[in-house]
Amino acid sequence: MSRGTRLRSLPAVTDPDAALVRGLKCEAPESYRELLDRYQGPVFAYVWRLVDDPSEAEDVTQDIFVKVFRKIGDFREDCTLKTWIYRIAAHESSNRRRWFSRHRLREVAASVRDGQAIAYVDQLAHPGRGPFEHTEAREHRDILSVALREIDPRFREAVVLRDISGFSYNEIAETLGISLGTVKSRIMRGREALKRQLLRHAPALVPGNNGWQTE
Repeated sequence: MSRGTRLRSLPAVTDPDAALVRGLKCEAPESYRELLDRYQGPVFAYVWRLVDDPSEAEDVTQDIFVKVFRKIGDFREDCTLKTWIYRIAAHESSNRRRWFSRHRLREVAASVRDGQAIAYVDQLAHPGRGPFEHTEAREHRDILSVALREIDPRFREAVVLRDISGFSYNEIAETLGISLGTVKSRIMRGREALKRQLLRHAPALVPGNNGWQTE
C-alpha cells in the first residue's frame, strides 16, 4: 500500500488553525508572529529530542520555520497545520541525523546549556516548582533525552510525538506518512527500547512505576 493510499484512509479532520493558515497565506505579519508564538517552542522541544547533536536543535528549528514560511502557499490543507509543520520537522531532523552520521562523530550530550536553546528547554519545567524540584526535573529531562537518542530513530520520533508532544495515533500516522498499525508498533517497540535504556541510566525513572502510558 502506498503512502498516499494510507493517508487517504484516515478520517478527515478540521484544522483548528484554519484562520491562522488564511493569515499566513495572505502574508499577514501578525500571523507569522502568532505562528512562532504557538509552535516554535513545542517544535524546538520535539527537534531537540530527535537530532543526535542537541546543540544543533535551534538551527534545525530555524530551518523548519523558514520552510514553513516559504511553502505555506503550497499547503493544500489536506491535514492540519500542526501535522504539516511536524511533518517538515520530522523530515528536517532526519536529514540532520543523516548529515551527522556522514560528517561527524556521534556525541551524546547530557544537557544543552547555552543561549536560546536552554530558554526553550526550560519552558518545559513547571513554573511552580522550587529550585530543588526545578533542578531535579531538568536532570530527569536530560536523562530522558540521552536515553531517547540511543534508540532507533524511527521508534524515537513515534514515542516523542505520542508521549511528549501528545499527538493522537492518527496525527502521528499523517505526520510520518505511515499506517496506524505501524504507528502502534513503533510506539510499543520504542517504549520497550526506551525502558531498557532508562534501566541503564536511571532505574528510578523507569516507566511503569510512575504512570507510563501503555495503551
